[in-house]
Amino acid sequence: MKPLRCWLTARDGGARLSEQAPLPAPADHSHLPSVWVDPSRRFQSLEGFGGAFTEAAAVTWQQLGAAQREALLKAYFDATAGHGYTLCRVHMNSCDFALSNYAHVEMPGDTALASFNIERDRQALLPFIQAALRVAGRPIKLLVSPWSPPAWMKSNGQMNHGGHLRPECRDAWARCYVRFIQDYAAEGVPVWGVSVQNEPAANQRWDSCLYSAEEERDFVRDHLGPTLHAAGLGHVRIVVWDHNRDLMVERASVMYSDPEAAKYVWGTGFHWYGENHFDHVQLVHDAWPDKQLLFTEGCQEGGPHHGSWELGERYARSIINDLNRWTVGWIDWNLLLDMQGGPNHVGNLCSAPILADAATDTLHHQSSYFYLGHFARFAQPGARRVLCAATREQLPCMAFVNPDGSTATVVMNAGEDAIDFALTVAAQRAAVHLPPRSIATVVSDPG
Repeated sequence: MKPLRCWLTARDGGARLSEQAPLPAPADHSHLPSVWVDPSRRFQSLEGFGGAFTEAAAVTWQQLGAAQREALLKAYFDATAGHGYTLCRVHMNSCDFALSNYAHVEMPGDTALASFNIERDRQALLPFIQAALRVAGRPIKLLVSPWSPPAWMKSNGQMNHGGHLRPECRDAWARCYVRFIQDYAAEGVPVWGVSVQNEPAANQRWDSCLYSAEEERDFVRDHLGPTLHAAGLGHVRIVVWDHNRDLMVERASVMYSDPEAAKYVWGTGFHWYGENHFDHVQLVHDAWPDKQLLFTEGCQEGGPHHGSWELGERYARSIINDLNRWTVGWIDWNLLLDMQGGPNHVGNLCSAPILADAATDTLHHQSSYFYLGHFARFAQPGARRVLCAATREQLPCMAFVNPDGSTATVVMNAGEDAIDFALTVAAQRAAVHLPPRSIATVVSDPG
């Protein structure tokens, strides 16, 4: 039996997804904390990991030289040298991380969608996605999310500052999803799923639209679901809520309590802003185990946060807690931003795992990039979460088994003291040293 292999990222010492020496078996582990994994006890299948293609990310990518553009794509999408992302998100119409407000059907009153077009996306977004697909060499599951319908379809007559979808425009808006999916497919970019509305409870100074739980339910039941099916797009998954964990239980209850609406819905999407509420993720699964859970957006707000180590730890804490509560996939926000945390048409600057300095043609990898890699790089498509438990709360952990039979166990130490622990994976044991503020992925060979 081959020794367990270990990859480490640590704040101190320079380890960044660095493979360590093979792990020794513990001589006497009775005094050590332990992490225990049973690969035979299997739970949900993982859809994958990834980030968001935004206009901001795409334009920033285009400003780089050819070599750095390729390096960025490999860092995220190459299955051997990079993270191997297979689950991503893109906005339909503009979002805050677009260069301005725009819609795919701008002509007021055009409910026939005669003027519908995706010319704006062909400038930056589609070339970015198409290049990512080339480097990935395998399908990328793409989730499409609108931040706002066109201004003329809304009660406030603008894309920003909330407002509601006008009832008489619901049918036309549902058909916009169909046109977007069809037009993207014609560009060689298939759509895996759609969410109804990004953050439907948030009245933002940028692109936003408000839906009550009942409005979202009725739109799915009476318009979006039937319209997708009538267009032969019943395979496209519908994700509801797409907002924070705080209200996800109540929102799911309204949607799933209506059988006609629920039959169209694949699952609930959620974000991490505000309080953590990891327990709510478990509650939704416990109440509706036939529906899926998907983390659809998270980033550190308020600027680029250059060099922050807490950034990566926040990612790992969320991924471990969400996946241990039946979440099937985890999508980061912007794949790439500039050194200021933009561009953003309302100054809502944020961080991203990789930042680009176009002036010097350089890429800057943040701690979040490496922490994400400890999950994404070791999870093959179709991986299953398995039973995993630690004897110390200072060792948050999770594990999954891949289709080839290899098992990956991820363990984090967010404390200022090193921790030694004994790891048991099926019949194998190893002694693991976790430095302060570090994360490790331990992999067993297939067999």
